[in-house]
Amino acid sequence: MAKIPRSITGKQLIKSLRILGYQITRQKGSHIRITTQLNGEHHEVIPHHHPIKIGTLAGILKHITTHHDLSVEELIDKLEL
Repeated sequence: MAKIPRSITGKQLIKSLRILGYQITRQKGSHIRITTQLNGEHHEVIPHHHPIKIGTLAGILKHITTHHDLSVEELIDKLEL
């Protein structure tokens, strides 16, 4: 079972999510909105923090797994986090 990484930054997460077609669509302050058209349009806001807090990261991953019909473990393996 893959564990959620505790030291990932916002920049690293955004780079990893390119595999699922996510691209930066806008930024306001330290929050970056990314969007994908894969499996329908989906937006997610990623904080540009070092590192992202574990609860925040878990919430982001949950939204992404729901959209792409994956488990958190499958997503972490796919993103190679």
